[in-house]
Amino acid sequence: MRIVFMGSPRFSVPSLEQLILNNYDVVAVYTQPDRPSGRGRALAVSPVKEAALKWKLPVYQPPALKDPAALKELAALKPDVIIVCAFGQILPRELIEMPPRQCLNVHFSLLPRHRGASPVAAAILAGDEYAGVSIQLVRFKLDTGPVLAAASIPIQPMDNTGSLMDKLSVVGAHLLQEALINWLNGTVSPLPQDEAKSTYFGQVKKEDGEVDWKLPAVEIWRRVRAYYPWPGCFTSWQGKQLKINEASCLPGDGTKESGRVIALPKEQGDLGITTGDGILVVKNIQYAGKRAMTAPEFLRGQRDFIGAALPN
Repeated sequence: MRIVFMGSPRFSVPSLEQLILNNYDVVAVYTQPDRPSGRGRALAVSPVKEAALKWKLPVYQPPALKDPAALKELAALKPDVIIVCAFGQILPRELIEMPPRQCLNVHFSLLPRHRGASPVAAAILAGDEYAGVSIQLVRFKLDTGPVLAAASIPIQPMDNTGSLMDKLSVVGAHLLQEALINWLNGTVSPLPQDEAKSTYFGQVKKEDGEVDWKLPAVEIWRRVRAYYPWPGCFTSWQGKQLKINEASCLPGDGTKESGRVIALPKEQGDLGITTGDGILVVKNIQYAGKRAMTAPEFLRGQRDFIGAALPN
């Protein structure tokens, strides 16, 4: 059984390595091209490429899979099945229809809820109790294919997109093994998705992280978690960007001026910011480009932050 694996970020790596450790014949790994990164703009390779090279697997990095030359190159590999896990490109119809045992996608939500590019952030923003992974057959319309298997885990109050993705990547890797065995053995019936229950959440953009202090504290708290580690939730003070990395929230009566920095009793967390309803309790904060600090650390160096009015 010849398998081609397609993925790019670090949370794709467990699925790839589980295939290797379970002795599947992974004939090639496709990942995004190396891209400039950091202040020096040196070319950075994807985590999946790093893993593939470690396991001495052939790596392909076409800029666009719809290119006829890239499709011809892929066809020459004669894949029986293609496994996709956060590859980062829309798959052309010719590719989807290429392998005889179809393309399987590891999608990090409980489909049909949270289709699209940022399902884990979507689950946190929506206040969902659970997040999950679905193994689905790929169809040309994004994330609409029938589901072979699904698994869920509870979303903890301090989970952010980074921590939740780390957990789900492990769940997804093991779920993929189960689904793949059943699919290849013909012992699973793909379950069509209920279109009436579908939701969609697209790509997170950098500007999504800017805080609107007129929103309720609980909604800002969810955004802090959903947008960590990227793009982060941020505001500004004295002409500098401030990133809020970790927070919680307290209920309020909605009568205070939103965006006002206040001191809190130590048992509540030292530093609060008033919102449209309730108080955001800041636990970890940093100036852009500087190291992150706990709220008490930050206040020791920025005593006039208490009482500041932040932009709404």
